[in-house]
Amino acid sequence: MPLLILIAEDDPGIRLAVHDYLEISGYSVVAAEDGEQALSLLEKYHPHLVISDINMPKHNGYQLIKQIRQLPQFRLLPVIFLTEYADIEQRIKGYQAGCDIYLPKPFEMNELGAIIRNLLERSQIISQELFSSIQKQQSKPQTIIPELKTDTSLAADKLNLTNREQEVLNLLAQGFSNIDIGKELHLSHRTIEKYVSRLLRKTDTNNRAELVRLALENHLV
Repeated sequence: MPLLILIAEDDPGIRLAVHDYLEISGYSVVAAEDGEQALSLLEKYHPHLVISDINMPKHNGYQLIKQIRQLPQFRLLPVIFLTEYADIEQRIKGYQAGCDIYLPKPFEMNELGAIIRNLLERSQIISQELFSSIQKQQSKPQTIIPELKTDTSLAADKLNLTNREQEVLNLLAQGFSNIDIGKELHLSHRTIEKYVSRLLRKTDTNNRAELVRLALENHLV
């Protein structure tokens, strides 16, 4: 399944050009013309990366990114700023807001493509490492981990995880996105969001990465 990228850009020419370039490059794309619409699409589609302009109506880029970073499930989401601002003060403001890369306009599409590939590769590292850890745990001889099984049962009981919450947690640990989990369990992505929020609350974790790490360390998956 192609990785999904959200574009937030009020200039229709730039928005269309970036949209077409990304689709040709093999990504799935959703586009917003202002910050408010971008937040709505973010919650609906859970993209793997966001490209945002700064000067936009209904929440500028700074406001958009600050709101994104306040949501636990998006604190590690890669964000690229596209803007005509090129001075140091504006760059610092962008990084303080939570962007990962600041790309001044005009820019070359090939450079944008290279930045996107780099950020997406890095963002997938945690998921890949966690999935590898799960497989290593599963490949261990059963005779050397009897106590771990007991600990797993006790930990799950203390957290009071439902069967469905456990299913969602298992798929999260394998690197599935909310959309993919919904398809796997035949549920809407909004329902999956609710399960993820419950898991974060029950485990007292701040984001998906912390949640999966805790699950692995306590043998919950």
